[in-house]
Amino acid sequence: MSQQQFENFTASSLYCDKCKTAMPVRERLLLVLPDKEVFDYLCTGCASSVGQREVTAGEKMMAQAMAPRRPRRAAPVPRLQI
Repeated sequence: MSQQQFENFTASSLYCDKCKTAMPVRERLLLVLPDKEVFDYLCTGCASSVGQREVTAGEKMMAQAMAPRRPRRAAPVPRLQI
């Protein structure tokens, strides 16, 4: 397996010092900079910050390019009225 497969992880649970156990987390956009975005992970139990993740502009573009695209809905065909 290549390293590229594991570059864009997002955490679903992390250890929380306040709760003293691994807790589910939610990701919150903390900061947007020209070259990267910084996300904060918040514990769903006590809402304390338990980690951060940075996504560079290059990683974001790569993730968007690799994401499966949803097929566009076809435009409705006009019906002829006679």
